[in-house]
Amino acid sequence: MDGLLIDSEDLYTICTNEVLREYGKPDLPWHIKAQLQGRPGPEAGRIFNEWAQLPISREEFYTKTRALQEKHFPSTQPLPGVPALLSHLASTTSPKIHLALATSSMAANFALKTSHLESTLFQHFPPAHRVLGDDPRIGAGRGKPAPDIYLVALETINARLREEGGTEVQPQECLVFEDSVPGVEAGRRAGMQVVWCPHEGLLGEYTGREGEVLAGLTGELKEKNEEIGVVTPEGGERRKGAPGSVGDGWGRLVSSLEGFPYGGYGIRV
Repeated sequence: MDGLLIDSEDLYTICTNEVLREYGKPDLPWHIKAQLQGRPGPEAGRIFNEWAQLPISREEFYTKTRALQEKHFPSTQPLPGVPALLSHLASTTSPKIHLALATSSMAANFALKTSHLESTLFQHFPPAHRVLGDDPRIGAGRGKPAPDIYLVALETINARLREEGGTEVQPQECLVFEDSVPGVEAGRRAGMQVVWCPHEGLLGEYTGREGEVLAGLTGELKEKNEEIGVVTPEGGERRKGAPGSVGDGWGRLVSSLEGFPYGGYGIRV
């Protein structure tokens, strides 16, 4: 959601920089922000604090940034192409598209950022198909780049399909939209296809490594043999929970969600 559907990532930067400047620190650079995007709050906070070395406690920093977020977040706006994309996907019947929202944003922040967009953007995601950063179904320490958030999002769809007597959706039939690098890895580890639409500042940090990002090979997930059940594009089994491989065709880089290539995914709008 953040930086993919709405412009909240830029607002996060504005809030953070205001506090950094108050203590004579430099603005948040992209090589640090790249590590924060898509991660759960506690992990992002640890990375930021190790870099910033502010002369205040984490609690004081949180209080200051929270006040700024309460000021700025209610002004979030959809990013280019997003309203049309969601509208097209939600109305497509050939094939029927099922939508779910998977965000690392905690419930309180989610409400701040989205309440004013509920009837114009987020109506495409019924509450039952929203998985937030503090969802109890995601285990401790299992935020992105672990695949859990996307597998839970898929389960919200399949639970409804089972009730309706429909055919469940398989991971390899899913398309994840992401702006963050940990998010791309999470999608790939979930056995799903991924569209990566990064901020130009983030893309600059990965120049020459785009293929690694699209394969989910740039992250820090160290667990082995996770009981996830991932398959290759060709349908053969590979190590459970593994990312993809460079050039396997399951990741696509786009500079904007405007003019999305629906036909490349067999979607008729």
